[in-house]
Amino acid sequence: MDMKTSYAAQLYAKARTAAPPAPQSGQGESALGQFAQSFADTLVKGEQTATSAMTGGADPQALVQALANSQLAVETVSTLRDKVVEAYQEILRMPV
Repeated sequence: MDMKTSYAAQLYAKARTAAPPAPQSGQGESALGQFAQSFADTLVKGEQTATSAMTGGADPQALVQALANSQLAVETVSTLRDKVVEAYQEILRMPV
């Protein structure tokens, strides 16, 4: 195992936890907020699995599955973004 890769993975893990997001108070989350949190959790889980695989702690099948889940999440968010932009452009084309 290359020591530079292991060291880089450790530094990256430390940087990820340096500034965690501040928790929000009391009010219930909207569906969009829950979706965003689920998206972020999926990406974090994929990063953790990738880091674990680089250090020899995860099997390749778990890595492939985590990467596939991350890819699906990113494609879903991208499609949702495209639909929102398309709807906004349609609203702009409406006559006043």
